Amino acid sequence: MKRIFAGVVLAGTAAVSTQAADLAVKAPYLKAPVAAVYDWTGFYIGANVGVGLGRNLQTHGYPLPGPNTLNTTYLQPQGVIGGGQIGYNWQLGSFLGPMLLGLEADIQGSGASDGYTSLNGLATNYNQKLDWFGTVRGRVGLVRGPAVAYFTGGYAVGSVKTTVTEGGLVAFDNSKTRSGWVIGSGVEAALGGNWTGKIEYLYLDLGNQTDFFGNQSLRTEVRESIFRAGLNYRIGGNGTYITPPPANWAGLYIGGNFGGATGRDRSSLTLGGGQTDAFNLAPDGFIGGGQIGYNWQASNWVFGVEADFQGSTQKDQRASVLGPRAYYDAKLPWFGTARGRIGYSLGSTLFYGTAGYAYGNIKSDIVSSIGNYSFKTTKGGWAAGAGIETPFQLFGLLGPNWTSKTEYLYVDLGSTTDVFGGTGINTTKVTEHILRTGINYHFNQPVVAKY
Repeated sequence: MKRIFAGVVLAGTAAVSTQAADLAVKAPYLKAPVAAVYDWTGFYIGANVGVGLGRNLQTHGYPLPGPNTLNTTYLQPQGVIGGGQIGYNWQLGSFLGPMLLGLEADIQGSGASDGYTSLNGLATNYNQKLDWFGTVRGRVGLVRGPAVAYFTGGYAVGSVKTTVTEGGLVAFDNSKTRSGWVIGSGVEAALGGNWTGKIEYLYLDLGNQTDFFGNQSLRTEVRESIFRAGLNYRIGGNGTYITPPPANWAGLYIGGNFGGATGRDRSSLTLGGGQTDAFNLAPDGFIGGGQIGYNWQASNWVFGVEADFQGSTQKDQRASVLGPRAYYDAKLPWFGTARGRIGYSLGSTLFYGTAGYAYGNIKSDIVSSIGNYSFKTTKGGWAAGAGIETPFQLFGLLGPNWTSKTEYLYVDLGSTTDVFGGTGINTTKVTEHILRTGINYHFNQPVVAKY
């Protein structure tokens, strides 16, 4: 999922500039000057909830020293994660403006698991769980008033359990605490008083491991993507800060976006003789495109519609199954959505949820023992997510009509079934996790106000 993080880095870079020094009075900015200067320095404690998704490449070979059989697929534990964090921020001056330096530690419980993969004619089943994880990280970001966009990285530790069952009997069972590193990015904004809210992405690398059992070997690479939202309470913070009146978000806007995405595509393949394998395809890569939308506003509440279209470099060329007698090249070349949005404006920051229709192009190339085949189809489904949108002036280079957003989307494009070569049946259910940043131009005439 390194491609997702690369997208997130660019997302964070844009988000850093999002909190520009000039905030506007009218759409999509402030209607009145801020009553107090926000200061991020101090301790904080909080809680978070989100979703975790693994993209853990596993290679199973046997018998040794051959091996005569070598299957390679992704195990993808997915589930709800939640926990708490504690940290300390220092707000410092720099030539770019106020900077944030910080330290944060968190501990998370996890319900992420995956027991779908069954290979060798469904005779060999794989089950993997991420029971818990924690991180200790530094944070660095740029501050613009009541919002900060930041990068984060440091040490990670977690408990991963992997079980292999063959013919109904447990052949391998390993539960181990693994350590590694973590990097990520996020946006945090004031909610009022000492409370702040954040949306954050973390990429965990918990290392590689090769285990031997009987005359077999199992190599696993543990990589986790964490998408989460959190609340923090700033102990002894600047509670005198007064949240300004809501921005006026009403009107038409148009923009572009860039980010990263990974799929968790439940798949199965049957070839001659009736043998079937069930496994995950995990295409990941960069995404980018454009969006257009319109907002209506009632006091702090914002209601809108938005449509977007995305190109995608997502692919998975590692899956090999049925002995292996089949090799995959799975891709999602493009997708789009048409969604409603509902949000709440706290000063110049819009927190929103979004949901609606999604569609996309699904492509699979299969090199198999009964021939080579290529399939392409366009499917419809649904999308849901959430995000934060704030002013964006790129250190004064853009005018006050611009905003930036950081957004998470979950996309479900349903299932496809392809019959080929007389005895081949390929079935795939396509789901996507997407993190992206975008900039929007609002067709309005805002009046600039200063902090």
